[in-house]
Amino acid sequence: MASKPKFQSPTGMHDILPEDQQYFAKIYEVVSEIADFYEFGKIDTPLLEEAELFSRGIGVSTDIVKKEMYVFRTKGGDLLSLRPEFTAPIVRAYIEHGMQNLSQPVKLWYFGPCFRYERPQAGRHRQFWQFGFEILGEKSAAIDAQIIQIFYNVLKQLKLKNLIVEVNSIGDNQCRPYYKKLLANYFKTREGSLCADCKRRVKENVLRILDCKEEKCQPIKTQAPQILDHLCDECREHFKEVLEFLDEISLPYKLNPYLVRGLDYYTKTVFEIFADKEEKENETLVSPVSLVGGGRYDKLVKILGGRETPASGAAAGIERIVELMKSQEVKITKPSQAQVFLAQLGVLAKKKSLKLVEDFRKANIKVAESLGKDSLKTQLSRANKIGARFTLIIGQEEALSNKVIIRDMQSGKQDVVKIEKIVDEVKKRLKKA
Repeated sequence: MASKPKFQSPTGMHDILPEDQQYFAKIYEVVSEIADFYEFGKIDTPLLEEAELFSRGIGVSTDIVKKEMYVFRTKGGDLLSLRPEFTAPIVRAYIEHGMQNLSQPVKLWYFGPCFRYERPQAGRHRQFWQFGFEILGEKSAAIDAQIIQIFYNVLKQLKLKNLIVEVNSIGDNQCRPYYKKLLANYFKTREGSLCADCKRRVKENVLRILDCKEEKCQPIKTQAPQILDHLCDECREHFKEVLEFLDEISLPYKLNPYLVRGLDYYTKTVFEIFADKEEKENETLVSPVSLVGGGRYDKLVKILGGRETPASGAAAGIERIVELMKSQEVKITKPSQAQVFLAQLGVLAKKKSLKLVEDFRKANIKVAESLGKDSLKTQLSRANKIGARFTLIIGQEEALSNKVIIRDMQSGKQDVVKIEKIVDEVKKRLKKA
């Protein structure tokens, strides 16, 4: 039995190998195209931020701040955290760089890694990648609907199936305190039947009980008061408009009165997009996979030191999308194979070949080669394997006379061409091929 290598990636953190890079590249391509269409500007924030940015922005009683942040003190005494999410850093950048003084709304998108210390499991890592869209400086319900539409469009363009959009409103500072009081009273009378985390949440963050996935909490949760019955007039009207906009664009959605988000900064609209697992024989029933989550956060800019600014946004988990693309057998278009292979024999031929490869690159003609090999048989075998249309051969004699043998791999016919004319000759033959 082979022994384990001495060094391995840290628990919950993973390498993105070449076979997965094609999925990441495809997702990035689709996201950037859609961002460009809707006129979002890309932003990159540092991996490290002041820890207080998250404790103040996300909320000290949230699981992220209490249990999941990677926090450390620097040699200079600063308390920093690896970012567990993107919204708070983006709001920090919005305030720091004076974006409040720009024409509003400001529309930003991102793509990068986050870090949370939690139990690694399928689709959940300690270092994980997200992309997201944020719109700051606009209070219209149309923006909430557009954010949902953008993420739905991304997932559909990635050819994902069985998508479920769930929406809810969690009210604001006018109506939520009363609802939280109702909820706390309800759960206090049933505290003995709740899981350990939810017993703590009754006192610290009662809304989070509605997000609990523990089986023993489900029957109690489904009988709890619904916030939609207790929204103030402004929140009720806002949510009604969001649903009307979604109806207008024929975007399918489900109302989920128990949907909340795990971060304290959300107000009014919240949503998630799930993918329902396809049922297969001999497989146990699997819960729908959450791919996207977000909503409106009208108080966050002020909480972090800026002027009161309405905002809406969401984030998607890239590893989960990759896993879904694989399980749903989404085909990734592979880059076109090289139609030209360059074979060489000897040191001088290698030197000529290096220059020739650059000439072809500048001419935008893809060329495959095996510069480390000396056997012509091995190189021709690779040319056949990749389906090259033409093979260019430079031996010692050709290198000395500045010529190249061009072989048609279909007919086997060979011609000798001057090295300075080979790019044009190949271009001409590829057009005819």
